[in-house]
Amino acid sequence: MIDWQAIIEEHGPAVWQTAYRLLGNHADAADCFQETLVSALNVSRRQHVRNFSALLTRLVTARAIDQLRQRFHRSDCSRSTDDASAVEDEAPCPAEQVQQQELADRVRQLLHQLPAQEAEAFCLRYLNDMSYQEIAGALGISTNAAGVLLHRAKARLRELFELSAKEQERG
Repeated sequence: MIDWQAIIEEHGPAVWQTAYRLLGNHADAADCFQETLVSALNVSRRQHVRNFSALLTRLVTARAIDQLRQRFHRSDCSRSTDDASAVEDEAPCPAEQVQQQELADRVRQLLHQLPAQEAEAFCLRYLNDMSYQEIAGALGISTNAAGVLLHRAKARLRELFELSAKEQERG
């Protein structure tokens, strides 16, 4: 029998932080957190789970990216993320906070344009600070494939940022 209370106590904070960092607001993060736990329960009913940390990290990342895709497909890009600074340990000066918030909003907008596995790999690496080996284990791929996904994700995000900057200069 799986002790879900212990799993939530041990892994819940990391799951919450991942959801919140990706989604940028409390309500969406709460939905994502709940969906992640329900998905993990369903997976554990179908098969033995050896690593709940990896499973939960992958599920929360996938759910959050799905929510970002839905958010931007609905053309609801104006959703407020004013409370995103609550996740940070030390608050930077107001100008830095604005810059960080703008960058986080832009990354959220562009992440949904990446293929799902590239977006997951990017989030696992740069939001969860996972190694290539950990990403490979979480995604069920080789370490080299994880590196390729990260390279492609960074290159595509760079292209998207440049296109976005050019469009802002024109508009």
